[in-house]
Amino acid sequence: MAKKVRIYSTPTCTYCIVLKRYLDEKGVDYEEVDISKDEKAQKEMVEKTGQMGVPVTEIGEELVIGFDKNKIEELLDDKQ
Repeated sequence: MAKKVRIYSTPTCTYCIVLKRYLDEKGVDYEEVDISKDEKAQKEMVEKTGQMGVPVTEIGEELVIGFDKNKIEELLDDKQ
């Protein structure tokens, strides 16, 4: 079973846009959470990471801060 992928992002974040484009190209399904509109999700993200910056990608139980392509690929490949 594929791991759930969730992205905490904002519409104006360049790295968020690049990350979503990358996942789309790989055919990865993900849930996008816009923390600029969802204060509860923003607090949840900060509690999980201690970070205010986006993107934060949750792949299964793992968190990736920023667009760390190598780490994301490693975690996605793990799901197969």
